[in-house]
Amino acid sequence: MNQIITSPCHHQHTVIPAISQVFQEFAQQNQLLLNAAGEGIYGVDAEGRATFVNPAAERILGWKADELLGKNIHLAIHHSHTDGSDYCVQDCPIFAAFRDGTVRRVDDEVFWCCDGHAVPVEYTSTPVYDQEKLMGAVVIFRDVSERKSAEAKLHSTMEELREALEQVKQLTHKLELENAYLQQEISEGFNSHHIVGNSAVVQQIDYQIKLVAPTIATVLITGESGTGKELIARAIHRASERNQRPLIRVNCAAIPPELFESEFFGHVRGAFSGAVNARLGRFEVADGGTLFLDEIGELPIALQGKLLRVLQDGEFERVGESITRKVDVRVIAATNRNLKHLVDQGLFREDLYFRLNVFPIRSAPLRERLEDIPLLVAHFLKATCQRFHKPTLKVSLGQIQRLQEYPWPGNIRELENRIERQVILSLGDKLVLDDFPLTSTPAVKQLPQGAECLTEESVKNLQYQATLDALRKADGKIYGAGGAANILGIKPTTLASRIKKWGLDKKPLSF
Repeated sequence: MNQIITSPCHHQHTVIPAISQVFQEFAQQNQLLLNAAGEGIYGVDAEGRATFVNPAAERILGWKADELLGKNIHLAIHHSHTDGSDYCVQDCPIFAAFRDGTVRRVDDEVFWCCDGHAVPVEYTSTPVYDQEKLMGAVVIFRDVSERKSAEAKLHSTMEELREALEQVKQLTHKLELENAYLQQEISEGFNSHHIVGNSAVVQQIDYQIKLVAPTIATVLITGESGTGKELIARAIHRASERNQRPLIRVNCAAIPPELFESEFFGHVRGAFSGAVNARLGRFEVADGGTLFLDEIGELPIALQGKLLRVLQDGEFERVGESITRKVDVRVIAATNRNLKHLVDQGLFREDLYFRLNVFPIRSAPLRERLEDIPLLVAHFLKATCQRFHKPTLKVSLGQIQRLQEYPWPGNIRELENRIERQVILSLGDKLVLDDFPLTSTPAVKQLPQGAECLTEESVKNLQYQATLDALRKADGKIYGAGGAANILGIKPTTLASRIKKWGLDKKPLSF
């Protein structure tokens, strides 16, 4: 008997009349119950041969009782007749009862029907004893196809809901970011994003903005810190067809290197330690609008290749995700560094530099547009007084001239901050500049003892000659770095006035 039980894989065919008689008597005594039961019920002897099969089992499995009785039912219902898949009798929970005599309940199983398709079932296998001798088992099972189908549909629905919820979260996050940028623009609304000034350099910038704004060309704005590069970017965006979408600003110098990729392209949940939620990157938020990359020279070279790909193909992947996403973003970059020098030093990719430098705009320092100071002072003074809830202060011509004599190393940002400070310090109705730093002017060289004093005419001649020398050295350029005004250390407007007065503007550059 033990050999029969422990070696069912050999499919023994020995018939034990006493065992069969026990199950036959059980079936006869409970025939009405077996016929009425909605669950499938069948009995097996210790060798796995079917001893009885109720009508519900016939209906579920498609087998007739006569086709199963006396045969190894394991081979019939635990063996695929289409691909031959099977597991050994030793692994069958039903036959396990013959070894340990315990009840086995299985919630996730399949029985194979006579037509070859599998039916998901749950069943209970209960050992049957006769005078403490294990005779076989009774198996009660039910078709759980509808439940499995409902569970699958529920699972699919839950997945769809999770995906929809994730999309809603991302859309909400995107709207929140856009709202944050809009709120920032509103809070800074006192500082009009129009470029203030009517100097030649400002007029040149305005002209360049009008040229490039209607296009989708990438713009590179260069210039010293505090010269208003962001104002130029906003002016370009405002004059473009993308002005109904936000301009998203990224300060490349303020992002830790390890977060650059996530900040630009976003990440999925679990992409790295601390990524408890999916996050949109700045490119996705700026989709359809403009992305302003400030301090682009600080971008790590490891990320420059990925930025180049987005600029060229409009494609990227979130961190931790293999899905390629497409965006339509117009990029405006700005820097106070010389990118060409960084390229020569191997710190900036040359292909990215050329991709960014499609349309360069130089933001001139304040010392090259000193004639704009009266307009800038009036603009900042009015805005600051309104923001600080103070009456508009007056400023004298002498104070304006004093401001024009200062070199402004911090450019327009320094002027704005200085005006704010003076508005706070001023108690009356006039702007006070008492603590304003004096211009450091070079000391006047003393004439050697015994030398003759220079006459007024000699001074004029020296001034005229110095102007000619400066113009020759600057190749006729008046404004900007390396210009004649910069060489002479005077205001460009002063130099322009002298040139007109002396008629130098009517002479050839080779003078």
